Amino acid sequence: MKTYIGLGSNLGDRHANIEQASSELNSCDAITVEKLSDFLETPPLAAMDQPAYINAVAEISTTLQPVAFLKKLQTIEQKLGRTRDGKWQPRTIDLDILMYGDLVLETCDLTIPHRQMHLRSFVLIGMSQLAGDLIHPVLKRSMNELAQRLNSNSFALNPEIPQLICIAGIIGVGKTTLAQNLAQKLNCPILREAYDTNPYLPQVYAGKTELALKSQLYFLETRRNQLARENLSSQNIYLTDYIFDKDRIFAQRTINADQFGEYAMQYDKVSSQIASPILVIYLTDTPNAAMDRIHNRNRPYEQQMKLKTLQELKSAYDRLFAEWDKSPVITLHAGKFNCLDPANIDILAVEIERYICRQ
Repeated sequence: MKTYIGLGSNLGDRHANIEQASSELNSCDAITVEKLSDFLETPPLAAMDQPAYINAVAEISTTLQPVAFLKKLQTIEQKLGRTRDGKWQPRTIDLDILMYGDLVLETCDLTIPHRQMHLRSFVLIGMSQLAGDLIHPVLKRSMNELAQRLNSNSFALNPEIPQLICIAGIIGVGKTTLAQNLAQKLNCPILREAYDTNPYLPQVYAGKTELALKSQLYFLETRRNQLARENLSSQNIYLTDYIFDKDRIFAQRTINADQFGEYAMQYDKVSSQIASPILVIYLTDTPNAAMDRIHNRNRPYEQQMKLKTLQELKSAYDRLFAEWDKSPVITLHAGKFNCLDPANIDILAVEIERYICRQ
């Protein structure tokens, strides 16, 4: 069976520890190390007061069954000085089963594929190097695609924070429709953008730019009320049809330089209170397609929207997520992903569950 394991070390001679572990694996009659990825140095995911890790991924052929394979890895860890003093502790060597063919297994002692491999760039970069087109048997996505979602960052499931999922994208891509269908599937509330209750927005769309600051501050306050950490319960799942970071994108477009100074002070105060998402779904489409949806849904105050505005907003969103480091980002193209198709929602919900920490 072709398997993949993650190797990590942050104590002693880290490079030598990984090389010795690879040698120990190769010396077993039932195991052959076929390939070893490049080594990658990364900071620890938690318990930051410890040395950085050296990580790698090995492609292995083995005749051992999963439980026997796990025991062999643990024997090698022990031989190389691994002590088990609790989660997130430093270690001379860490050997984790990532994949075992296309097996899906979940027991008290062993989960295959590794429960959090899709959250760790130091795993997915190595997997992409060795087998970039390999498909994750649960997520049904390639290693390359899963790596792109992380933008070279790594994350860990955390039960102590709100499980906040944000849907982002320009006006007219279908964020609210997607949120409604996903919320039903995930059995969670939707925190909706306050378009319909903003008393200033229709007037701003109509050209009364002197009300732009009031409109933006109204949005800022409603977003604070919805997304402040103190207002969200840990472990609970929440779904929004917007992302908080859009507030500044829109403010830069709608208010003048003098107004922006006042806005920026309020934004800085509010942003420090906001819960970070555990996952973002970036729903994207061409500005032309979004404009067609805007016209079809016929909200009166949106009918003054210009194509150029949508083009500029899309560029701003693309820049935001090109540098995003707060959470994984699943990018969906609205022209290919039908938000009304229950089968699509079912598939997406299965993926999202792997990014949620349910207790």
